[in-house]
Amino acid sequence: MAQRDEKVPAAAGDSEPGAGAGAGAGAGAGAGAGAAAEQGQSGVAAPFQPPEGGFGWVVVFAAAWCNGSIFGIHNSFGILYMMLQSDLGEGKEDPALEFKTAWVGSLAMGMIFFCSPIVSIFTDRIGCRTTAAMGATIAFIGLLSSSFTKSLEVRYFTYGILFGCGSSFAFQPSLVILGHYFKRRLGLANGIVAGGSCLISVPLPFFLKMVGDAIGLAHTFQVLSALMLIQIFLSMTYRPILTPSCDPQHDGRDKLGSRSMRQQCWAQTRKYFNLRVFRRKTYRIWAFGIATAVLGYLVPYMNLVKYVEKKFQETKKDWILLVCLGAMSGLGRLVSGRIGDCIPGLKKIYLQVASFMLLGLLCMMIPQCRGFEGVIVICLFLGLCDGLFTTIMAPIAFELVGPMQASQAIGYLMGLMAVPMTAGTPIAGYLNDYFGNYDAAFYFAGVPPIIGGLVLSVVPLVHQRMLKKQRLDSGKDKMLVSEAVVNGELLPGCPASEAHM
Repeated sequence: MAQRDEKVPAAAGDSEPGAGAGAGAGAGAGAGAGAAAEQGQSGVAAPFQPPEGGFGWVVVFAAAWCNGSIFGIHNSFGILYMMLQSDLGEGKEDPALEFKTAWVGSLAMGMIFFCSPIVSIFTDRIGCRTTAAMGATIAFIGLLSSSFTKSLEVRYFTYGILFGCGSSFAFQPSLVILGHYFKRRLGLANGIVAGGSCLISVPLPFFLKMVGDAIGLAHTFQVLSALMLIQIFLSMTYRPILTPSCDPQHDGRDKLGSRSMRQQCWAQTRKYFNLRVFRRKTYRIWAFGIATAVLGYLVPYMNLVKYVEKKFQETKKDWILLVCLGAMSGLGRLVSGRIGDCIPGLKKIYLQVASFMLLGLLCMMIPQCRGFEGVIVICLFLGLCDGLFTTIMAPIAFELVGPMQASQAIGYLMGLMAVPMTAGTPIAGYLNDYFGNYDAAFYFAGVPPIIGGLVLSVVPLVHQRMLKKQRLDSGKDKMLVSEAVVNGELLPGCPASEAHM
């Protein structure tokens, strides 16, 4: 039992976001931690029952504000992208201006994913509240300091690195904490977070367009920093209600005291960087497919506004494109969770396959539009595809590696997504500088999702072949039972060996 208690704190804090679905890992971790705590006091295991509301609704509001403000700013970068180029003034004649400017927003979005595995460790060690408040503070400093410079290189650091890194640290705990307050109504809580965040993210492009024209880029950054300032105080509501039955740090020091420094470092590294998920062939294929598909993911968000301005001379209603993307993405996130629940097992991946294939085709259709209205229609479906593939990510991870390792699987996946997602928009900017138009950039953005979708379509087939092969070996029957448990029946903090005892 001492071994199980030692694992509880790591599981309780170690969860990743999947646009709402990832919070299921946090919920499972919370249940495991609560059960262990009660067992330590009474000697009889009893499942933790979250309050299913109460102060939890305050936490839901704070999480909705966090999601809406952070991703509202990131997804509205198309407006800031144009303002950044105008703010450079003398740099307008630079032939590589599109390429250089794209790195600002691309770095920011990439840092959200790159920092994801590290954020899990901080959440585990210092808790949701401290991690989120620290992240919101860093994001606030990044946006505010971006207003005091006109240097593109400095903004690589202030907006790209600081704001992006702070966003990652503020975002993940906002979903993990939901598992402390909800279990039976966790889907409802995540739906409210997704829907509530749209109240901020959807009108934000219009707001940025209006404010930017009135007060300029520097003051616009200051206004945006106020959203992060509010988030600092809202993060204080992430009050954990799950407490372990023992002091894990004290127990850990006792066990590590007899080991050498090298052994202690290796033990701590293996504890927080668990690479066992990469031993699964299906996970490796899935992670490679997702990382490939997101290479052109940010290109529409970054370039659509500038594209319609140059091709259709539309400067007054260009913000509508980003509003359509945000609104339909929110709708897609609301409905995809329910759709995913109706699709059994790894067949959920086919929903991601369809989303990526359609997303790639839509990107390639943008240069074929002959009017501004056609681009609006494409943006509606682009946003829907975005919401569908994002939300279903965590449930697929649960099916691939099981709930015990789902958190690590999602964290490593998001880390792998960081490099292609960051590189995509600068490549599109380079193509625009080289060809003198955005057509090549949108064609480029459409290829990786199609390739990634084809790779993902192989995963269920490989999984079925592996299951059939394992069934031939009667000695692995018990392992098959534990791996086939559906999401929610085997919780983090409850080892597979004890699941059926």
